[in-house]
Amino acid sequence: MNRSDFLKCIAETGYNVGFGAKKHFATYDLVEKSPGWISFISIAFGIYSLAFKELSTSFLSASFTVLGVVGLYVSMYDAKKSDYEKAGVELTKIYNQLRALYYSVQSKSDSDDLTNLISEYQQLESQYYSVGLSKQILFSDWCAHYKFFWQHQIEWVDEQKNFSFFRDKVPLSFYMFLVVLIVMAICFIYKANLSACFAVLF
Repeated sequence: MNRSDFLKCIAETGYNVGFGAKKHFATYDLVEKSPGWISFISIAFGIYSLAFKELSTSFLSASFTVLGVVGLYVSMYDAKKSDYEKAGVELTKIYNQLRALYYSVQSKSDSDDLTNLISEYQQLESQYYSVGLSKQILFSDWCAHYKFFWQHQIEWVDEQKNFSFFRDKVPLSFYMFLVVLIVMAICFIYKANLSACFAVLF
């Protein structure tokens, strides 16, 4: 493997490891903070509905029932939330080691022997595969995109990956969500038949 290809491999793995770390942290944050926010919003609207009768509608009641279901879904991850935090920390350590390795390789010339560095890279890659947890909470991907691309130091990965805003920094599922939201808004504005809207979407 030549130096240029090796740098690309390290950056590719660095992206997978770094994004994976942020996804684990995103799951941990959502599990840790969501129940508190759900409780706060429910109590606040419950209090305001006593003062404003306009808030006591079947739509809001249904919305808070959905929030309750969301709370139950989130609670399914509560028992293992510390595992997600630990995995995120370990993956971040591997990410930092890959960054150091990247700069070590970058400082070498094309004629230098990279055998030891390749061996170190393979060990870090093996650690990465053994640490990650496959099951992640819903919307952790969105949070991970924000945490990785807007909060994390990724300049060395970007040197090889050349990230673009619309292709990489915004998740595909967010575009799909926007399409669904726009279609539903059009249906609501023009009071179209809901079954026709779902036929368009699916």
